[in-house]
Amino acid sequence: MTAGAPAEPSGLRSTFLTCPEGRLHVYSAGDLGSPVLLLSGAGIDNALLSWRHLIPALAPRHRVLALDWPKQGRSRPWDGPATHERLLAAITQVLDHFELPSAALVGLSQGGALTLAYAIEHPSRVDRLVALAPAGILSFPPVVHQALWLVAKLPLLSKTLPSAMFRSRESIARFARRALFAGPVDDFDDVVDEIQAEVRIAGAGSSDWQNASIGPLRMRVDLRPRLGEIACPALLVQGDEDAGVNAERTRAAAALIPSGRCVLLEGVGHWSSRQAPERVNPLIGEFLGEGRRAMDGTSPLG
Repeated sequence: MTAGAPAEPSGLRSTFLTCPEGRLHVYSAGDLGSPVLLLSGAGIDNALLSWRHLIPALAPRHRVLALDWPKQGRSRPWDGPATHERLLAAITQVLDHFELPSAALVGLSQGGALTLAYAIEHPSRVDRLVALAPAGILSFPPVVHQALWLVAKLPLLSKTLPSAMFRSRESIARFARRALFAGPVDDFDDVVDEIQAEVRIAGAGSSDWQNASIGPLRMRVDLRPRLGEIACPALLVQGDEDAGVNAERTRAAAALIPSGRCVLLEGVGHWSSRQAPERVNPLIGEFLGEGRRAMDGTSPLG
């Protein structure tokens, strides 16, 4: 636990996977039921920030794993870029280490994009998936796109300035209210403390994946043309007041997945797992439970 951040939930275990670039940290909880791998967002996020409330909700019925992406949380130090391909490989490393032929994947934002991409590239290893406000399905008007590409190319804009802006707790709170949430959050002070603890260690700004996913003329990571290849049941969850991912984009993406469906959460912003866990956790739990019942022969796949 980092000083200043809330304590870790009880019952969590930590595993470190040794890699050439550094170490991957994985939380685990629960010993029974089907496996679920949780994949968090970019930048100032980490496994506990996104999944603090979901892990204990799933652990009684599932074997839950939550990955700290390279350069996040306890997956430090890390010597090398955390690109799209490297993050996909990290998912494989986690599944292999825990001897899991397949698992359900649950991802938020950047993690949502990697969840969709992994189901495309490794269909036999994904039983079903949940993508919350997924990246990887977005495009921007030309001028906006070039501005975002310029930010991604210049460390001053993508790292130095955001880190300077996040020096105070008040600035973090303002950012969270405007960019991450769209209403009250029961544990808002804890969220701010957790973000501040992450910023103190690694600074703020966009991730390697975000910076590399945008090219000078178009998105380098655009999964929409291949969403039709996803063979497993898929649930896309989207806040209708998300400042970063337009709800219609997510709805359209779900329609491209043969067994996909979309749930829109009214009055919820980007970080639905922290703003509205009382709505998100049962939604995910029920969807994953459909897979358990299907394997038991008591319910068809949804």
